[in-house]
Amino acid sequence: MSTPPAAAPRRHDIAVLRGDGVGPEVVEAALTVLDAAERRFGFASDRTEVPLGADHYLATGELLPEETVADLKQRDAILFGAIGSPRVTPGVLERGVILALRRELTQAINLRPVRLYPGVPTPIAGLTPERCDLVIVRENTEGAYVAQGSSVHAGTHAWTAVQESTNTWYAVQRTVDFAFRLASVRRGRLTLCHKTNVLVEAGRLWNAVIEEVGQRYPDVETDYVHVDAMCMHLPVHPERFDVVVTDNLFGDIVTDLGAVLQGGLGVASSGNLNVDGSAPSMFEPIHGSAPDIAGRGWANPAGACLSLAMMLGQLGEGEAAAAVESATAAVLADLPALAGAEMGATTAELGERIASALAEGTAAPVEGSLMSQLAQVSELS
Repeated sequence: MSTPPAAAPRRHDIAVLRGDGVGPEVVEAALTVLDAAERRFGFASDRTEVPLGADHYLATGELLPEETVADLKQRDAILFGAIGSPRVTPGVLERGVILALRRELTQAINLRPVRLYPGVPTPIAGLTPERCDLVIVRENTEGAYVAQGSSVHAGTHAWTAVQESTNTWYAVQRTVDFAFRLASVRRGRLTLCHKTNVLVEAGRLWNAVIEEVGQRYPDVETDYVHVDAMCMHLPVHPERFDVVVTDNLFGDIVTDLGAVLQGGLGVASSGNLNVDGSAPSMFEPIHGSAPDIAGRGWANPAGACLSLAMMLGQLGEGEAAAAVESATAAVLADLPALAGAEMGATTAELGERIASALAEGTAAPVEGSLMSQLAQVSELS
């Protein structure tokens, strides 16, 4: 009797968008870790380089061509570095590429974990890893970032500017539903962060959606906090929060505060999630392009590697996702500093260290890993 052929490895079609500044460096480190994950866990990836960013824009005048969007929609996920360059007017690349990608690919949710890993320094006195493990679910397509507005009498003392903020039941509902699903596989607590005492109409909509969707998740406890109060509670009592759901603008601000708790922007990760399967999700560190240190090897690749872990979790590779997270956390704990030459190793060297820790499989597992929880949430959709 002949031996049946071995099953083909699981394959994932990944678009690689390196971008500007330190983006190519941290993405290359993350790809080194991805190589190690594939060897250990038996899956494979096809990788397509996508040349978006300052160089592409200055050479072609294109920001996000239609054919690029069409191509990206065929991929399973996008691994993204950073966008932004002093050679381009601020806002051009950010709106023309990043916000446009989120809109065109219906990346409805921005997901940012706020987790302090053991051994990683934090500027918050007395904060311990056991007290800092939450996830912020940010609506990613509406609010003040719909980019609609107008001005009259510009350049005079009568200059009047109107900037619109839009909230729809549909977009809020899909964000809130994802937040409830995530809370149901974590610690069962969901907090709405808003400003309902001033933004009354938007607040009524968000509260109504929370009430309706919450009926489907009776085991999830809900509460509410004003965004200004959140800025006080988050650094002082982060253990109060498990999953926080909020609007686009508030989420943008609060997540940067969260990054400070976990050691700084260099170790913070994010995912822009398409939740209906119509297009790929995009995963990126939140530190930006940092053009002043580009090419020096001073960028910490941890944020990119943790974003890779989120990507693997959403692709259903929960075991690999958790292992990438634990390897990254182990390497972070041994660093004398979290950024710059003081790290004692270059960006590429740190990528190799994380890949080695992953291959060895000796790093302590991260309890309640969000990265593997994402695979569970995908199964609930």
